[in-house]
Amino acid sequence: MKEVIGWAASVLVLVTTVGQIHKQWKSGTSKGVTPWLFIGNFAAATLFEVYAFLIHNLIYIVTNLLMLVASAIGLLILLWHRRKENGKAIQ
Repeated sequence: MKEVIGWAASVLVLVTTVGQIHKQWKSGTSKGVTPWLFIGNFAAATLFEVYAFLIHNLIYIVTNLLMLVASAIGLLILLWHRRKENGKAIQ
């Protein structure tokens, strides 16, 4: 039962995160979204990934690996939108 709860939590956090990133992509803008959101999520997911390996927990390993990918994609979309909105290269 503990594994089911863990996987359910994993699915929920990933669905909500990916849903937000998808909304950001489809809207064509990242207005109101700070890059620190994705930078912070990426840093936290990296630390949790190390922790997950140390405790050998597959749920944490998979979840945090996917959160790393989602955070990187979210940040890239945000930077793409900023570049497009500013009409110049990312600084």
